Amino acid sequence: MREQTACFTGHRTIPPQQLEDLAQRLRAAVEDAIGRGYRYFGAGGALGFDTLAAQTVLELKKDHPHIRLILVLPCRSQAERWSREQQQTYEAIKAQADKVVYTSRGYHRGCMHVRNRHLVDHSSLCISYLTQPTGGTAYTVDYAIAQRLEVVNLGDTPR
Repeated sequence: MREQTACFTGHRTIPPQQLEDLAQRLRAAVEDAIGRGYRYFGAGGALGFDTLAAQTVLELKKDHPHIRLILVLPCRSQAERWSREQQQTYEAIKAQADKVVYTSRGYHRGCMHVRNRHLVDHSSLCISYLTQPTGGTAYTVDYAIAQRLEVVNLGDTPR
């Protein structure tokens, strides 16, 4: 199954002027992956790129009903401090996901890294939005490279 699984990692903040272009490039990357036989798409459920990626997979399921969205969430309380609108979007995505996995029972320091490693460890392709040389997304992309995943970066920071 790993050879048919792609994961996503990216920043929580996407500059508004880049959103439309990023959404188009993300859709093209997911469509390319589908064309190459990828069927399972793992997203971490965070704000920003994770949300955009999950919404893209759900939209593409209309034309490709065989693909599956797997949410890999760090803990059950991930969204408790988000705005009401963000929580509603999160719950709508969860309700439409084909599978939801929690990597930790509750929040703890490092639970996001556990989630990110789980996503990479169960994938052969990582579609990223990396624009900063440090932080959780950079860590995850570096881990994906170390695990010999193919990485497609839609951002402007090379690895």
